[in-house]
Amino acid sequence: MDNPTPIQKPKVHGRIRSLQGQLAEIQIESEELPFLFEILNCPEDPDLKLEVFYQEEDIAHALILSQTILMHRGLEVFGTGSELRIGVGDEILGRAINLFGAPQDGKPLAKLPTVPIYAKAPLLNTIKRGHDVLETGIKAIDFLTPFPRGGKIGFIGGAGVGKTVLLTELIHNITTLHQGVSVFAGVGERIREGQELYQRLVESKTIDRTVLLLGQMNENAPIRYRVGLAGAAIAEYFRDQKKKDVLFFIDNMFRFVQAGMEVAMLLGTIPSEQGYQATLQTELSSLEERLVATENGSITSIQTVYVPSDELTDAGVNAIMSFLDTAIVLSRSIAQMGLYPPIDVQLSSSSILTKNILGEDHFQLLTAFQELLDRYNKLAHIVAIVGQSELSAPDQLVYNRVQKIINYLTQPFFTTEGHTGRPGVYVPKQTTINDVKMILTGKLDAVPAEKLTYIGALKDAKF
Repeated sequence: MDNPTPIQKPKVHGRIRSLQGQLAEIQIESEELPFLFEILNCPEDPDLKLEVFYQEEDIAHALILSQTILMHRGLEVFGTGSELRIGVGDEILGRAINLFGAPQDGKPLAKLPTVPIYAKAPLLNTIKRGHDVLETGIKAIDFLTPFPRGGKIGFIGGAGVGKTVLLTELIHNITTLHQGVSVFAGVGERIREGQELYQRLVESKTIDRTVLLLGQMNENAPIRYRVGLAGAAIAEYFRDQKKKDVLFFIDNMFRFVQAGMEVAMLLGTIPSEQGYQATLQTELSSLEERLVATENGSITSIQTVYVPSDELTDAGVNAIMSFLDTAIVLSRSIAQMGLYPPIDVQLSSSSILTKNILGEDHFQLLTAFQELLDRYNKLAHIVAIVGQSELSAPDQLVYNRVQKIINYLTQPFFTTEGHTGRPGVYVPKQTTINDVKMILTGKLDAVPAEKLTYIGALKDAKF
């Protein structure tokens, strides 16, 4: 009888020497050493995963990407010869998965081809910069801060001002009309929000064109940090291999920065400004610079950005904003007045506010409104002290018209119908422009301003 062939050990193998939080020191026993970012695992437990981040002689230091309860000193681990990879293909459309490609929706998922989560930005000669405006159906956004297709858009604000609600409404509105693919990366947000989003996508029948990648706040920092990169890898696959236009939603980009800061603290690196890691800008660019339009297709990135303590000068928030084409700042004071979406016009900006892109009509209206809004803000201080009746007739006209436009730009959302009792509405961009023009030219001067709150288009309103 022939002797059985001896089982060959992988080229890289060793044993865990010590554990500290999410870090593991591994004594390498093989002649060959692991490479940077190589995944190590254990045949006894396939769920156990470690990622090498640096090594010195025969000691490898690795981040633990699984539950630490699975590990102990002396546990033998083996190299996989591969960095962290995520499953891709049409099969993941309509599914909720985690960082390792495992289904989170309770349904089986077949073995898929994989791509590495780490990638470089496309070459400059392959990047295509278009000037198409992406219609959202949200009046305030389409009129004040329009979105560029293939650009990066941020919803910036403190806790409870409606960032996730606005993002969810966009997913509903754009995905319904958008013929490409949507990828949602939940980075460090609440598990409840992921479940609610999945349910809304099912109800709106848009789940079949959407991938949900979840790394919520109960996950450890190394996993939360890599979920954003894995989401970018999936978006790149549909853009480059399937030649599709991709909508890439990230909730929340600040949590991505925060996870990177936690990882840096685990590694004992010297912090920089306001306690953030010195490599903050580099880590952000490793994600943001991949989210571009190329000759194959486009990735339009829509990101929520949490602002700690409502402090817009926070170094992490500023680092994120430096990559954005459109920054929509949500104001707590406007939200407290009951006006949603609470967009702060003076702090918000868009890179496509030019006549060539918006068109003559939209550009002239927006310019006129911004001038009148500046006058309105000055008059508001006078009204707060002595009342509106003390204003001159021309000033009263300006004050009333701007107040009407502010009220008109509020909107009932589809995603909040159950809370507000108001049916959601989608208003085409051109309809919004025509309605604002009617208000500015005085055709609605006889209508009280409060009648324009939370309506859709003017033609559907009942005065």
